[in-house]
Amino acid sequence: MKQRAALGSGVVVLALLLGAGWIASRPTSHPTFRTAPPATGIPAPDGTPSRPATPSSAPPTGTPAPTRSAAATPGPTATTSTAPAPLPVRRTTGRKGVALTFDDGPHPVWTPKVLDRLRAARVKATFCVVGSQVHRHPALVARIVREGHTLCNHTWHHELDLGNRPPAEIRANLERTNREIRRAVPDARIPFFRHPGGRWTEAAISVAEELGMASIDWDVDPRDWEKKTRASEITERVLKKARPGSIVLLHDGGGDRAATLDACAGLIGKLQDRYEIISLDT
Repeated sequence: MKQRAALGSGVVVLALLLGAGWIASRPTSHPTFRTAPPATGIPAPDGTPSRPATPSSAPPTGTPAPTRSAAATPGPTATTSTAPAPLPVRRTTGRKGVALTFDDGPHPVWTPKVLDRLRAARVKATFCVVGSQVHRHPALVARIVREGHTLCNHTWHHELDLGNRPPAEIRANLERTNREIRRAVPDARIPFFRHPGGRWTEAAISVAEELGMASIDWDVDPRDWEKKTRASEITERVLKKARPGSIVLLHDGGGDRAATLDACAGLIGKLQDRYEIISLDT
């Protein structure tokens, strides 16, 4: 009897030990029902997370996703809804005619000579004037307006980084330039703003718009601002790139503009014959 009792006790102990080991080693959940990590979606090109994928579209855990044709399912770079909207900057005249713009003046040597060329050709242009230059040569601004040309605010001192500064500083700069222009020409119309170097930002465009100025860029840059550029090169580059509606970037200030002046002699006539030169409208 004692041997049977001892044997029975051993069996019970062995069963308990085996049961405890099985409980400790079994999985906490069935693989089929294991919770998948939440889908986060693929970031859009602008960094904004896209809408999470629905659970039904995600393949089961461990199952490779089916290969899809790139043409059938565009990737994030092909999505147009997430692309940033273009900045509201005007780069064409909106008509068939071509517009001439002159930056960085007024200059006491070059601006009068450019005005003489334009008057002889009976052509109007837009002058993007720098406030500090207006302060030095107000009579030239008065002549620009008197002869029927359009004015454009080109910042106080040609600050290339102005658009990256706080909006209050941008506003102060543009308002100071406008005040100086109106000291030279009371009640002058200043319908346009052009950021130096074409380094546009939303802040600069917004402030200009609040001040009643449309932002104008260009689509033809003959690089007349480069040193040692010849008049023939300026003419060739403009005629090669110009299209109906082009806005041409030229300079009457900021350096020696002898090549630009020489180019104007023949360039204006050729543009008139091909496209007609017109004033920029607001």
